[in-house]
Amino acid sequence: GQQFYQTDGSSSIIVRSTGTFQDVQHIPVTLDGQPVLNLNELECVDSSLYVNVWHIDHILRIDKQTGQVRAVIDASGLLTPQETSKAGSEGVLNGIAYDPQRQVFWITGKLWPWMFEVRFVAQGSK
Repeated sequence: GQQFYQTDGSSSIIVRSTGTFQDVQHIPVTLDGQPVLNLNELECVDSSLYVNVWHIDHILRIDKQTGQVRAVIDASGLLTPQETSKAGSEGVLNGIAYDPQRQVFWITGKLWPWMFEVRFVAQGSK
């Protein structure tokens, strides 16, 4: 494409030109009108960005155009208490990738022993 999306740990998504790497736009990310800090790893899927929040087991589905959080995905509980303890305080959610052919996400974390293949479904959906 003509642009790509980047995080820098702040509450904004940086849009850069693929040709020049220059900033094209900064998109402030908000949840209920409040900025969301510590944006980290991200993945682009259609009109949304899926972004994990550093040191929190949440993945946010963010509207690319507005920066508004459309969903909060709870990724806690993927590791057993023993695996969480072994990973330590820096063993946090930190990786997200999307497989468009299979329509699944792969998520993992720093010092995690596993990658998880998941599908995100709305609460109350089957």
